[in-house]
Amino acid sequence: RRRTMAEILDQTEKAFQKQAGIFLSSKNRKTLAKKNAHGKLRYWRNVGLGFKTPESAINGNYVDKKCPFTGGVAIRGRVLKGLVLSTKMNRTVIIRRDYLHYIPKYKRYEKRHTNVAAHISPCFRAKEGDVVTIGECRPLSKTVRFNVVDIEACSAQKPVNVKKQFRMF
Repeated sequence: RRRTMAEILDQTEKAFQKQAGIFLSSKNRKTLAKKNAHGKLRYWRNVGLGFKTPESAINGNYVDKKCPFTGGVAIRGRVLKGLVLSTKMNRTVIIRRDYLHYIPKYKRYEKRHTNVAAHISPCFRAKEGDVVTIGECRPLSKTVRFNVVDIEACSAQKPVNVKKQFRMF
């Protein structure tokens, strides 16, 4: 059985997905794409700021225009760390950021937290309890202004209560 172009390029959407830097029918190979380990043309880049491009972004075959490594999104502005609360949305995670707020009257700090929505590229596999590094980018949707650029997996032996535990990084 021959595989269709949609199966080869990991098509999961109704519309045909392709990377912007690659012209699929081109005889002339002057494109932004480089050949990956499998010999296929793939557009990928280094986002800078000391973050390494994941192997799954270089050798994968997913298409994500909001990915900082293979799409058209630049990381600029703030770089933050947080704990993954929820991975229920499609390509979006909710991250809990804990911080201390100073109360001058009592000369003490109180614990506070905020939840941040961030886009996660298919090159990452995150689960609840992982610590992720997110970088600010242009608005990707109504609530998403950050993109995941690195993941530190949580230990499997000692599960963390993600919902309420206060953790600073």
